[in-house]
Amino acid sequence: MTPATDTRSWLQKNRMTVTPLLFLLPGLLFFVVYVISPIFQSFNISLYDWDGLGEATYIGLDNYRELVDDRAFETSLWNNLKWLALYLLAIPAGLLIALFLNQTVTGIRLYKSLFFFPFVLSQVVVGLVFSWFYLPREGLLNAVLAVFGAGPINVLGDPDLATYGIIAAGLWPQTAYCMILYLTGLNAVDPEQIEAGRLDGAKGWRMLWHIVLPQLKPATFIAFVVTIIGALRSFDLISIMTSGGPFGSTRVLSYLMFEKALSEYGFRMGYGSAIAVVLFMIMLVFIGYFLWQMWRDEREARR
Repeated sequence: MTPATDTRSWLQKNRMTVTPLLFLLPGLLFFVVYVISPIFQSFNISLYDWDGLGEATYIGLDNYRELVDDRAFETSLWNNLKWLALYLLAIPAGLLIALFLNQTVTGIRLYKSLFFFPFVLSQVVVGLVFSWFYLPREGLLNAVLAVFGAGPINVLGDPDLATYGIIAAGLWPQTAYCMILYLTGLNAVDPEQIEAGRLDGAKGWRMLWHIVLPQLKPATFIAFVVTIIGALRSFDLISIMTSGGPFGSTRVLSYLMFEKALSEYGFRMGYGSAIAVVLFMIMLVFIGYFLWQMWRDEREARR
């Protein structure tokens, strides 16, 4: 008796492998065309002196050499570091709010709505609200300070305070976003581990540190990545609240890139691309580190 031959085609034999790839193909195509390709184009344009319309002149690394002596670039880089350091406060703040909202409290739905509200607001609206909040005479901030006998302060008009005032405005919706991530993570916490911890005498901070936080690692990873990207690409709040002022003290790299490449001051596409490349490399360092940490943790968990 001769064995039966398999007459199925190659596609039928490998459909469990091919089908997911076919579904992923359109997304991968868009990702390559609209994300990967522009990254390499930015690297290429940064080596040219180009106004965006005329003929481009190859100048090698001259744009990067100019960055070293550019005082505006130095100020923008330091401001980005300030954004990065202070913006990370949204993560523990979001965690604390999520822990509070995860309790069974009367009116908890109202509290959740109030804390969720900043997340659905446009950054433009947030910028306008905080601009009114900081007004030297009519603003609510100075009205509150007057109650305590403190003099009025012009937050957005003071070069030493303006950056911190904008960061505070950005922390409001970013904290709400981290809160949502942690609320989702808390819903997936294993109740059996919580009960086992209670039987072992763990409570309060010990319960949070040893049992709850390890199970919130995926949420923490996403919160760190999104917060770091948000801090480094901050643009809209600065544009709305100060337009980079006063005296250029609130510029960050993304806003400086806009000024040099696209605004009325510049049309220096090569120089703007060089700033974009520096910003991309900074992001790449942080995101690469967190991806490596996640891969290492997963490898250790498999062991």
